[in-house]
Amino acid sequence: MKSKTSKSAILPVDIGAIRARAGDKVFARGEAYHRRGCVDIFALERNRALADVQGSENYHVELTWRGKSFGGSCSCPAFHDGGFCKHLVAVALSVLDGNAGADSAGDRIRAHLKAKGIDALVEMIVGIAERDSAFYRKLDGAATVATLAHGDDTTIETRLRKLIDTATRTGRFVEYAEAEGWAGGVNASLDALADLPLPERAGIALKLIEYAIDRIEAAIEYVDDSDGLCDELIERAGTLHLFAASAARPDPIAFARNLFAREMASDFQSFAGAVRDYAEVLGDAGLDEYRRLATERWDALPALSAATRLQGDASDDYRRLQEILDYFAEAAGDTDARIALRAKDLSSPWNYLMLAEFCVSQGRVEDGLRVAEEGLRAYENYPDGRLADFAVGVLVKLGRKADADALLQRTFAKTPNLELYDRWRKLSGVSARDRAIELLEAEQARSSERFRYGLADLLIHILMRERRFDAAWTVAGQRGVALNVKQWLAATTEKTHPREAFDVYALRVDELVATGSNPAYEEAVKLVARMAALKSAEEHKAYVATLRARFERKRNFMKLLA
Repeated sequence: MKSKTSKSAILPVDIGAIRARAGDKVFARGEAYHRRGCVDIFALERNRALADVQGSENYHVELTWRGKSFGGSCSCPAFHDGGFCKHLVAVALSVLDGNAGADSAGDRIRAHLKAKGIDALVEMIVGIAERDSAFYRKLDGAATVATLAHGDDTTIETRLRKLIDTATRTGRFVEYAEAEGWAGGVNASLDALADLPLPERAGIALKLIEYAIDRIEAAIEYVDDSDGLCDELIERAGTLHLFAASAARPDPIAFARNLFAREMASDFQSFAGAVRDYAEVLGDAGLDEYRRLATERWDALPALSAATRLQGDASDDYRRLQEILDYFAEAAGDTDARIALRAKDLSSPWNYLMLAEFCVSQGRVEDGLRVAEEGLRAYENYPDGRLADFAVGVLVKLGRKADADALLQRTFAKTPNLELYDRWRKLSGVSARDRAIELLEAEQARSSERFRYGLADLLIHILMRERRFDAAWTVAGQRGVALNVKQWLAATTEKTHPREAFDVYALRVDELVATGSNPAYEEAVKLVARMAALKSAEEHKAYVATLRARFERKRNFMKLLA
């Protein structure tokens, strides 16, 4: 692209904006690069400048802008670590100069190349390609398509399959640093497929794109795809596949069978939502076949409930088939069928919630409430807060606050937890508080064994929230209360309950010293110092003396305690 140096190419911001974006320190360094003439701009366009900045190394910079917004990228480590770097500052300042691009490297290079003959340019490009494997594969793909333009489908398929094989081959695990280069090679092979003329070669393009998708999916587990490059490749290949299918107009029945098999089998959802995306290509005959295949497979699946435990990825079949059949039911305006589809898999509270929300979205509020209440009963031992919230919200909107209160009380009594308490307290105020505490205290009296597994801790948390500190300390004296909960209680109430807090801190000191590590000793000594404010000087002195006697062999602790 020819370099442009008109007024339209001037960066529409001032030096102050550049300084504010980079910060004073980075700006000063970039300004020094600019003053020393380290910037070589080789392309200056309407909203972009490309440049090299010569510092300790040579860095490639792209500065972009649109209105008052500007940014860009740089190949230096500082840009990847912190953003707008000194090299971007230097380029921005150079663009602000009226002479930027007047004698750019880009213009000099273009003039030089124009003076070369075609043979010399060919050799130059081939030489570059030989040192850049991704560029080489891109040229090879384009050349293959061009040379085979008048060849037969078999020859084209053989050559392009080989190109795809070479591009997608991993050989060994592709590490993060190599993943972008690998993906670039695959993209080059997709470029070749995109260059196949349509509709003349649409049929062979369709086959080859499917082959490329299969190869990419097979390679994914051998590639560090932290940046989602494989997802981008599959997405691009999917777009090419749809274009090719639209041009090829394959047999609708055979195409529906192929597409359905791919949608159901892919681990990467390469053809997710295919029935919707390819509806025009499939036509009435293909859509009927797609629905027949999905219905046949759906009918063979058993209904799932809370008692069901699926093995492996079996739940994917339910999800995919439900989405396919829901497309047809939605098109037919059949709400009952759409509800029935969602009701087939109720193997989790989440599925109950999705069904309940769908019912409400379709104006079936009572049905949604019924589903939510069924879900809460089905999973009463593992209640889902979102499902309870939904049911309570619907009941309140229907003016049935008493029923909402009763639902929360039943759920809390079965599986008490702080999240449920907060919902109940918010709905019913102090009456919920009193009933929750009464329920937990009754449970404490009835089953001290169960209290060892968190109910005492929960009761203390509630009492603390309600600022009933005397009652909280009473519970803390029972068995089964976690030490960290007691510590939290002690830290909150040490001024009002100093002696109780002192006893809890003493337990913590013993625990820390028993670990035998210097960091633990240091924490213990800090806690001992804090404890001095909780008893009289004589009492604290006596306590320290007992520590010395008990832990005299812990020499490092003794040194810190001195």
